[in-house]
Amino acid sequence: MVSSVAPALAQAEFSVFTLLMTLTGGLALFLYGMEQLAEALQNVAGDRMRTVLASLTRNRFTGAMTGAFVTAVIQSSSVTTVLVVGFIGAGLMSLAQSVGIIMGANVGTTVTAQIIAFKITHYALLMIAVGFAVLFFAKRERVRHQGMGIMGLGLVFFGMSIMGEAMEPLRSYQPFLDWMIRMEQPFLGILAGATFTAVVQSSSATTAIVIVIASQGLISLPAGITLAFGANIGTCVTALLASIGRTRPALRAATVHVLFNVLGVLIWLPFVELLADLIVNISPSAPELTGTAKLAAETPRQIANAHTIFNLANTIIFIPFTVQFARIAERLVPDRPVSEVEWARAKYLDRELLATPSLALDRARLELLHLGDLVKDMLVDVLPAVIEGSKEDLDELAEKDERVDTIHGQIVTYLGRISTASLGDRESGELLDLMQAVNDLESIGDVIETNLVTLGRRRIAENVRISPETKGVLLEIHESVVSAFDASVQSVAQRQVEAARHVITMKKRINRLMESAALHQAKRLMAEEPNRLSTYSIEMDIIENLKRVFYFCKKMARAVRSAEVDVELD
Repeated sequence: MVSSVAPALAQAEFSVFTLLMTLTGGLALFLYGMEQLAEALQNVAGDRMRTVLASLTRNRFTGAMTGAFVTAVIQSSSVTTVLVVGFIGAGLMSLAQSVGIIMGANVGTTVTAQIIAFKITHYALLMIAVGFAVLFFAKRERVRHQGMGIMGLGLVFFGMSIMGEAMEPLRSYQPFLDWMIRMEQPFLGILAGATFTAVVQSSSATTAIVIVIASQGLISLPAGITLAFGANIGTCVTALLASIGRTRPALRAATVHVLFNVLGVLIWLPFVELLADLIVNISPSAPELTGTAKLAAETPRQIANAHTIFNLANTIIFIPFTVQFARIAERLVPDRPVSEVEWARAKYLDRELLATPSLALDRARLELLHLGDLVKDMLVDVLPAVIEGSKEDLDELAEKDERVDTIHGQIVTYLGRISTASLGDRESGELLDLMQAVNDLESIGDVIETNLVTLGRRRIAENVRISPETKGVLLEIHESVVSAFDASVQSVAQRQVEAARHVITMKKRINRLMESAALHQAKRLMAEEPNRLSTYSIEMDIIENLKRVFYFCKKMARAVRSAEVDVELD
């Protein structure tokens, strides 16, 4: 008796192990394929996404359409939200404008479910083979990314096929069938969907797996709808986790995301059966089938359609209230005084975008502008402080350089992480240009803090007084250097060819000013004034250090990779 029972138990344990192994393996392939597909799409179209988002958000409706389009392309509503936060911080759009994009992003996530609902798993291995061949043999970077996308999509369907086959034995396993029936209870279904989404960090993945389960006839449409509702709630966890430790605009954008998703689910919760009836009427049917076979044939498409209609309807319902959503978010996440630590913190660098080099480079450009603003504050203030400022004024300039050094380190680290990704020739060139420009900005800060501030302290210690005539000469040089600095930062951060050319052509003017200043100083050397030699030495050192600042400005302009600028340099 014992000998007959033991093999049966061993067989049962083996079946459970095989089921779990196949399911987790299929899920791993599915998620990896999703990641590959998203990365490929982002690399192919990512460099256009910033332009699309910035230009097509004139009103809430175009904003919603833009959010849907961008999310459908880059396969991540969280990445779309991160981009939006950057634009808010840069002053390119308001929080109210961003609400429409965030709402549209939910519609964009439904594209994945619609694609997966098409039963083309039979061609999964063909897609993998074709994608791999393109990836392996293609020389052009763009074509290689397209091949990676095809292979990623094939892996998605191959993973679905494996999970589907693994679930076939569950059709006759009553405890599992009973558990899936319980998913029709709204709160239980929402809880299960939210929990799984929070674990895998992707609402699209949750919805896709629900569709896989449905393709085996293991779940009803109402249960599938409640699980999809739960996926919308669970994705809020991703948004909240991503906003931890970030700026107030990021927290507000995450708050809008949470409010929109939670309110959308609460509104539809009493109407699950009504929504199911509507979806059955508008979706393809298989009247020739019955029972589990009928569920397997009809439910996947029905769940995908319900997911789309639910998110689309919510966007239409809430789109008139974007301003109200923004006001609620601002009240829930009010501004707070900026501490010294936060002032020295990077504003735009976001690890969420590191998987998309083109978008991460754009974010580094924004941070370059931020660093440029800090260095410009130092450059504008330094000459008045050096020639007539107090010790406190000079100490304040030295403290500002500490902030510059901190943000410089953060940008260099971020660019280093971008460099580990797969970069094309253009992106590699842009990364090197940005790295050089960031180092040049830090060098300008060092010239100000180490050299010019030291000259100011020496002026105070030696009781040197700079004449009004010499002040005028120095101020003229300083004004031109500040103008060159502005243009050089713009040329790199915004890839402005005209700004780069302007800096290069300023070389003649700067040289003339330097020659005129040297002539003036030679005449002043003979003036009958106390501390004449010390004064002359300090004044000449000021001129020399302003010339060094212009040298770094010119280096930044030269770093702009443009044939038109290269002609000028030759």
